[in-house]
Amino acid sequence: MNRVAIWQTMCKEARADAETEPALASYLFSTVLAHRSLEDALAFVLANKLRSNVLLDSQLLQLFAAAYRKDASLVRSAQADLQAVMDRDPACEKYLQILLFFKGFQAVQAHRVSHALWKENRGPLALLLQSRISEVFHVDIHPGAVIGEGVMLDHATGVVIGETAVVGNNVSILHGVTLGGTGTRDGDRHPKIGDGVVIGAGVTILGPITVGANSKIGAGSVVLQEIPPNRVAVGIPARLVGKPLDTAAPSLDMDQVSGLADYYYSI
Repeated sequence: MNRVAIWQTMCKEARADAETEPALASYLFSTVLAHRSLEDALAFVLANKLRSNVLLDSQLLQLFAAAYRKDASLVRSAQADLQAVMDRDPACEKYLQILLFFKGFQAVQAHRVSHALWKENRGPLALLLQSRISEVFHVDIHPGAVIGEGVMLDHATGVVIGETAVVGNNVSILHGVTLGGTGTRDGDRHPKIGDGVVIGAGVTILGPITVGANSKIGAGSVVLQEIPPNRVAVGIPARLVGKPLDTAAPSLDMDQVSGLADYYYSI
């Protein structure tokens, strides 16, 4: 579904919810129905989520709105992320829910703006935004990290992504995941996650290693070595199990079970 269609659907959902739950009418009007586009509503929602006593919602609204006007890729990525959540999360019934209530989606969109600031050498403002994202959403993504399109953070609490990490397109990451570095050296020190990867809850991936495209990392695993494409890895430390996957992208079906039996039956 394209951006205009998503926005029209979202407005229809908001009007329907306002009718069935009048107590939400003013909230839905201010967050969705008072705006002209997805990016306008998103800027408003993020500004009000991240505001503080010293970081005013009006300042943040101007910041986010300016970023969306300047860089169309931010809006395109938001659209892809919305669709990713809708397609992959069976608990999600409406696009409206994602925009208003899914903090993983909100955290990624706020990060995208902080990353844009980082690339413009506006480091202090980018780091301030990162700090607020961490405080509000409990998701800590360094503004230097590169996040692809169609990314879903499911539940999102406790996700940590370091400065030189790269996350590809159509990746699904569950709660409690760390993409971290080791040691104190500068330079490239964080993981590179290929397209289509699914990373289970509580996974820790450390160092400048590559997790190959369309692979699956089982919940609770600690990954310290590179994972080839189309493979399943599980355990502490993680090791490869089973045969190469024949699915196009494990992240799309969110199957965290199949392929792991070889590990459990071998211990």
